[in-house]
Amino acid sequence: MLFALMAFDKEGALDVRMENRPAHLEYLDSTGVVKQAGPFLDGEGNPCGSLIVLDVADMEAAQSWADNDPYAKAGLFRDVQIKAWKQVIGA
Repeated sequence: MLFALMAFDKEGALDVRMENRPAHLEYLDSTGVVKQAGPFLDGEGNPCGSLIVLDVADMEAAQSWADNDPYAKAGLFRDVQIKAWKQVIGA
């Protein structure tokens, strides 16, 4: 089942994001459940959040994945939302 994870960075946390980016990218690659991923951008073109599409069994698995993301463990996010998602275009 697909889930869209939308995470929004805390204000002024770009350094936290950049310091943890290598571990975050390794996590995305190593788990084998990420179908699409990329950052939200602020008005200056800097990353300020994340959109990640996960293919996991259920909401519990999506939440567990989110909790173990190095960005989450570093305290980067001010808000995280996870929603079941249905792909219609690009399938």
